[in-house]
Amino acid sequence: MVETITNINNAVNGIVWGTFGIALLFIAGILMTFINKSFQFTHFIHWIKMTIGAIFKDKDVTAHTEKDNKAISQFQSLCTALAATIGTGNIVGVATAIVLGGPGAIFWMWIMAIFGMMTNYSENVLGIYYRRKGENGEWHGGAMYYLKDGFGSYKGCKWIGIVLAVLFSAFCLLASFGIGNMSQVNSIAGNMKSAFNIPSWVTGIALVILSSVVILGGLKRVASVTEKLVPFMAILYIIGALIVIVAHGNMIPAAFVSILKGAFSAKSATGGVVGYGIQMAITWGFKRGAFSNEAGLGSSVMVHSSSNVKEPVRQGMWGIFEVFADTIIVCTLTALVVLTSGLVDLESGKMISENVKSALVGEAFGTIFGKAGSMFIAIAILLFAYSTVLGWSHYGTTAWGYLFGDKSSIIYKIVFVVMIFFGCTMSLDLAWDLSDTFNGLMMIPNLIGVIALCPIVSKITKNYIDRNLHNKDIEPMISAFNDEE
Repeated sequence: MVETITNINNAVNGIVWGTFGIALLFIAGILMTFINKSFQFTHFIHWIKMTIGAIFKDKDVTAHTEKDNKAISQFQSLCTALAATIGTGNIVGVATAIVLGGPGAIFWMWIMAIFGMMTNYSENVLGIYYRRKGENGEWHGGAMYYLKDGFGSYKGCKWIGIVLAVLFSAFCLLASFGIGNMSQVNSIAGNMKSAFNIPSWVTGIALVILSSVVILGGLKRVASVTEKLVPFMAILYIIGALIVIVAHGNMIPAAFVSILKGAFSAKSATGGVVGYGIQMAITWGFKRGAFSNEAGLGSSVMVHSSSNVKEPVRQGMWGIFEVFADTIIVCTLTALVVLTSGLVDLESGKMISENVKSALVGEAFGTIFGKAGSMFIAIAILLFAYSTVLGWSHYGTTAWGYLFGDKSSIIYKIVFVVMIFFGCTMSLDLAWDLSDTFNGLMMIPNLIGVIALCPIVSKITKNYIDRNLHNKDIEPMISAFNDEE
């Protein structure tokens, strides 16, 4: 039975994350960049100013809502989204991409992220524009809402939109237990055992207790934790990575040359037919870019839509920054740590170290920190993976609420917390594979909605630019349901 499930899963996974899935993601990114006139480039200074720059100048960005207001701040929504996206993939995934795709995979990871910025932007614009207030007073938004109310409003598409919305919610619900829960805590338990000799069951009990206090408290409690945890863990990891990179500063130019050279190398580092090298670099670079920032999967839009912002483009710009921070900053630092530490032959792209995944990154940190290097990575994975669990708990709760109603969401939360213990103590090879599949299946209905609604995104973006940058006196496009704002 398990073998049958594995074979079916591998077939589906191959379709979703094979040439078709990656091409669909890339095409969507290019399309959204084109219709929005390369917003991520042409208005770079503006979106930086309105996101990370506004944190230090605009109190409305970080101000908490009143106790009876279920919305969260823009900064909290970003941190909760980053909590879910900055996970083990930023460490394990990047190392795997380098091992299997060579240094050139990092270049294609950047390309996917650059275009993914506008896919994530478009998702968040649609998320705010089509969001609804749930039974519990929280804002609910995401692919399920713009599929049903946006795509479904097109002539002859009502029932197609409803079906796609249900499928997206079902895939999201299943993925939340895999990629958003058991897979993450399994990594935590394994690293805690190898680095600190802590039994997996002890890690499991500790995580269940910590998670139940936060998750059962609802979105506002999750957001209050992530707005503290995410900046702390990101800064801690960035400082540690920069120390390693600066210590190997003489290798930085060679690392970038190796990335650029490897991106267009006809042969892979392990040999093979001509053209195989660039194929592997593109495949693993695109996969890492897609998995890392989740742009196009429709996941983070579910928490961005809970923000107290009214302007869709304002939250869309946070989506751009989310991809920028996750992939261009954190993933790039991981790559440079590995490439500058002498573990890869930068001339040929061949691996010198025999380690893979987190052990490879731990070895790279160990070149400066010694034995503490593996401990540092174990702590980083603990923080990254745990934050992912918190972020995905909200995604799953949103999907559950859409399918079964908000009032029953406590059932989902209890099951989600209980599964954390099993995730820590069980062998989860099949769970990892299944989680990848369900995570990828979210992409298909979501991108159908994003691509179909690209004219709406274009109009909203133009409306924002005309009003805020060209000072035109026109009515704002802030919601498809103005009576609910």
